[in-house]
Amino acid sequence: MDIDAWLWWLIGAAVLGIVLVVTAMPELGMLAVGAIAAAVVSGVFGGGAVAQVVVFAVVSTALIAVVRPIAKRQRAGRPQHATGVDALKGRQAVVLERVDGSGGRIKLAGEVWSARALDSGHAYEVGQEVDVVEIEGATAIVM
Repeated sequence: MDIDAWLWWLIGAAVLGIVLVVTAMPELGMLAVGAIAAAVVSGVFGGGAVAQVVVFAVVSTALIAVVRPIAKRQRAGRPQHATGVDALKGRQAVVLERVDGSGGRIKLAGEVWSARALDSGHAYEVGQEVDVVEIEGATAIVM
């Protein structure tokens, strides 16, 4: 049983696609696209082995050379967004009940939180604005 070259290229592209999914290496996806291009050259245009290999190499290299730097720039330029309690650090809150080293209450991000002063000798009075420096469990540490 003789299998045409274009079918081998498609099998290679499928294998690369499977390995891409398993390893999460995007370069393998670009190689798979190169293999599909070589299959097209073989099946549709009837190109010989040299033309197939050249198309595979050129398409794969071009995709890696063009797409990789763009993806790297996008990844580096994307700001990291803090979520959960990390997003609350550094925010301002309003004191609802006197806050000192032993406790108190603040309004932080629209919610009422228990709070404790970072400096146990310092107290914050009702209406005063404070900065959240840390979250320990359900308690905001403020200054």
